[in-house]
Amino acid sequence: MGDWCEKIAIIGGGSWATAIAKMVLEKVERITWYMRSDESIAEFKRLEHNPSYLTDVRFDVSRISFTSDINEAVRAADTLIFVTPSPYLKGQLKKLKAKLTGKFVITAIKGIVPDENLVCSEYFRQVYNVPDENLAVLGGPSHAEEVALGRLTYLTVGCADQEKARCFADLIASGYVKTKTSADVIGIEYASVLKNVYAIAVGICNGLKYGDNFQAVLMSNAVQEMNRFLRAVYPIDRNVYDSVYLGDLLVTGYSNFSRNRVFGTMIGKGYSVKSAQIEMEMIAEGYYGTKCMKDINWHFHVNMPILDAVYNILYERIAPAIEIKLLTDSFR
Repeated sequence: MGDWCEKIAIIGGGSWATAIAKMVLEKVERITWYMRSDESIAEFKRLEHNPSYLTDVRFDVSRISFTSDINEAVRAADTLIFVTPSPYLKGQLKKLKAKLTGKFVITAIKGIVPDENLVCSEYFRQVYNVPDENLAVLGGPSHAEEVALGRLTYLTVGCADQEKARCFADLIASGYVKTKTSADVIGIEYASVLKNVYAIAVGICNGLKYGDNFQAVLMSNAVQEMNRFLRAVYPIDRNVYDSVYLGDLLVTGYSNFSRNRVFGTMIGKGYSVKSAQIEMEMIAEGYYGTKCMKDINWHFHVNMPILDAVYNILYERIAPAIEIKLLTDSFR
């Protein structure tokens, strides 16, 4: 394991950040952990678990250097794992004065940077000049709640530098975490954004009381739509049926742990976007991803009827029953 893989900082304090911390601490003696709130840090130290997320996961807090200063976290580590919700990433990075030069940046954010319409690795590359060989993504079907329970999980580390990808993949591998590597950084990220959009579509149909038969058709059309987009935006040789693409789509569309599916179900039942967001108290990344992907696809003109339908429901306020009926008529 390379030296750069030993000084690790986790940036973010949510459920997926907590699950990743659990995985990393099984192999690394000590980590730095950035959280925005000093109050949350104090409670974490007192309770020896995250006070707000995955509260059953216990930590040896003597092995964690907590900080609410993102600059302190960046300076302390060689590998930075970003796990903040995508709508907040830009705001968090505005506080950053420390240089990312020479740092290995891993984004475990399954979202897109609003306003910029960039997947997170592209944002780090364009705005912070992080080179391809120092950029990685962590993808795959991976609900934090199941990782916390030690349930078997398959993850993919994407990076242009396959040696670094394998090093980090080996670090997080365990008896319940199987890992593989890929060079398809952009494809993995776009797939992780789109699967959230499609999970909202599945949820909307669930709220409208469409059955399992139709939802299976919806998901099969979703993977075809995803493949069309990935081939247009980044045409390399990939198997869209791999777990990091199709697997992540399936788990996000069908699982009760999926906040995007829950959000969509509420919309399908008649909730407004704002009331659904307030009641959930958690970020449904697909809401923001829908608009970003719609804007991005304006340049590519890929046929994406599911994306268009979700956009029309969430942003054009078209009645879900009407929009989904039009969608069903386009399927065969």
